[in-house]
Amino acid sequence: MHATVLIVDDEAVIRARLKGYFEKEGYKVLEAENGAEMWHQFERHAIDLIMLDINLPDCDGLSLARELRSRSHVGIILVTGRDETIDKIVGLEMGADDYVTKPFELRELLVRVKNLLWRMSLVKLAEINTLKEMEESDDKICFENYILVLNSRQLKRDNTIIKLTKAEFELLAAFSLHPQQVLSRERLMQLTSHRNEGVHDRTIDVIIRRLRNKLETNLFVTVHGEGYLFAAKVKD
Repeated sequence: MHATVLIVDDEAVIRARLKGYFEKEGYKVLEAENGAEMWHQFERHAIDLIMLDINLPDCDGLSLARELRSRSHVGIILVTGRDETIDKIVGLEMGADDYVTKPFELRELLVRVKNLLWRMSLVKLAEINTLKEMEESDDKICFENYILVLNSRQLKRDNTIIKLTKAEFELLAAFSLHPQQVLSRERLMQLTSHRNEGVHDRTIDVIIRRLRNKLETNLFVTVHGEGYLFAAKVKD
């Protein structure tokens, strides 16, 4: 069964063109001509992906993208008539997953939609598998002088709790469940669920750098051209 797509654009001709094309491809398509209608549709339907025009009459599309990302993991493709690179960069930083520039080819947009939904399905599957691994493993994972408590999401050292963000905990849990293995950045992204942070290759590098500082030891070995390896000996 195909996904539900919401088209947010103030031009009726564009909405009609996209709706007709994607419905022929088997998608359920909803429409909104402004930000208020977008939220109306969003709150009443299970939407998988939003095609969001940056230039809307009642609000800024970039601000809408940021608020959407703060509230959900919905896929966001920005649709813009602007060609400036800064708009594209800001859009991705606001939490959008992809963008297209008007005028666009419908087939290209369809491919982008399919690819984004496929990536989202991989992330969801990885989240489920990681949770299963955590549930099937013991509650505590020990390495070096540290104890990672999965159920309470805590990291302890000598009875002292080391505060971790959600992203840091998930990445450390992923490493501790796959010790002595080289994990690519793409694999690490699949094993974590913090899409709302606009996760990408550089995000993984930043989180690992933060973990290195908090753990006060370099257990994360950089394998150039491949990814990272968790060098600790793990005890369940």
